[in-house]
Amino acid sequence: MKTFMKLWKKYSFILLVAFILLGMIDLRFAVVAAVCMVAPVMVSVLKGRFWCGNLCPRGNFYDNVVSKFSGKRKVHKFLKSYYFRMVIIVFMLTMFTFGIKKNWGNLYDIGMVFYRMIVVTTIIGIILSLFYNHRTWCHFCPMGTIASFISKFRKNKKVLQVSSSCVSCKLCEKKCPIGIVPYEYKGDLLSHPDCIQCGKCVAACPKKSIGYDKN
Repeated sequence: MKTFMKLWKKYSFILLVAFILLGMIDLRFAVVAAVCMVAPVMVSVLKGRFWCGNLCPRGNFYDNVVSKFSGKRKVHKFLKSYYFRMVIIVFMLTMFTFGIKKNWGNLYDIGMVFYRMIVVTTIIGIILSLFYNHRTWCHFCPMGTIASFISKFRKNKKVLQVSSSCVSCKLCEKKCPIGIVPYEYKGDLLSHPDCIQCGKCVAACPKKSIGYDKN
């Protein structure tokens, strides 16, 4: 399983590229994007935003491709605010719903709704990465935000944990693409609802103080 996850995190961005190319040939292929709308929400019930940091092909595209030329700067707090994120959710879901309703029964035009949404938001993410870091889009991605809301209230806290051996060296904070401060959760679960569990803080920790609870 670990080998599969390692390969998936490294190469699954190819699925995003394939989606864009196949959509150019036949827009009906684009309806598979529905998976990336439903899956983050379903996964969040058990594992928070695990999908965003490990399984999302676009997230992996940002990690493996866009990160090579991103600005590597902290994302402005306005883009992370729930007020802004709610506006994005309402706007995008409204446009999406109207698009589906208008073209109901026509798979090609419905495919265009999905295709346009994925391509446009991916381009926005790339542009913003030039000014901030490679995961800027993930701060206000509508499905990621919904997953974050669910993470706040779920009972099963299957998330990372920061042990008491943490020395607050702040290396984890520097590596977190979402701007979370893991060492503030010393001796407790890293229960921040926006943690995408990408493992960057785990790899950066010199004391191996961050990981999943083994109990």
